Amino acid sequence: MVEKNPAALRALRDNAQKLGATGLTVVRGDALEFVRDARSRFDVVFVDPPYRWHAGRGASSVARASRRRGRVYVESDAVFDAPRGWAILKHSRAGNVHFHLLAREADDQGGVSGNV
Repeated sequence: MVEKNPAALRALRDNAQKLGATGLTVVRGDALEFVRDARSRFDVVFVDPPYRWHAGRGASSVARASRRRGRVYVESDAVFDAPRGWAILKHSRAGNVHFHLLAREADDQGGVSGNV
C-alpha cells in the first residue's frame, strides 16, 4: 500500500497491525511515482482517492507496474474513457464515486496489448 497523507498512512499501518496483516507493506509516498519506478509487477493495481487520476494521467506508469494479464481498479469522481490499449471491463457508481475495472486490450495475436 502506498500513501502520502500522514494521517491516512498511520491509519493504514494501525489497521494492518490490528488485522495481523504480516504480508502487507505500507510505503509513504506518491503511488503513481511508486508504480512508475517499481521493479515488481502486480496482478492488481488499485488507484483510489484523491480521484485526480484520469484516463491519460498515470496510465503508462500503471501499465508498467501491472502484469500483462493484470487488472487495474480505478476510483474517480467522473466516468472516463479507457486509455489507449486498455478496456473497461466494468464500471459502476457508488454515490459520487465512479469505479472502473480495466484490463489491457487483446492484440491481433490473442495476446495483450502493451500500448498505453
